[in-house]
Amino acid sequence: MVELIVTDAPTPAQTATISDALDHFNLEATGIDDRNPLAVLVYDPGTSQVIGGLTGRTSLGLFFIDLFFLPPELRGEGLGTEILRRAEDEARARGCRTAVLYTISFQAPDFYRKQGWTSFGEVPCDPPGTSRVFLAKELA
Repeated sequence: MVELIVTDAPTPAQTATISDALDHFNLEATGIDDRNPLAVLVYDPGTSQVIGGLTGRTSLGLFFIDLFFLPPELRGEGLGTEILRRAEDEARARGCRTAVLYTISFQAPDFYRKQGWTSFGEVPCDPPGTSRVFLAKELA
């Protein structure tokens, strides 16, 4: 018998338990232990604080982008393109063949398309008229 609990506040230890168990399962199934975080961080030189950047992970030949944010004043000058290029280059160096992500239709799907990413699906979400846009890019 088990107990099920729905929560909006899992502890880092609870999340790690699930992640570690899935990593172990994947290792047993594939014999490959290559799941690693990947981040390109943007620091404010005056405060030495992170003010933006990209986070994701690499695993089993895929690069997953989880989060990508730049403050508005840093957009439109090529910094986002450089961050994405550095992340893609690192993913290639780790042996990744493909990259995947999702964004929201009001966020940055056109930015990614300009960088060679292609859409492979959309799922409607709120507010009405908005969707999650799933994109991929071949890295090989």
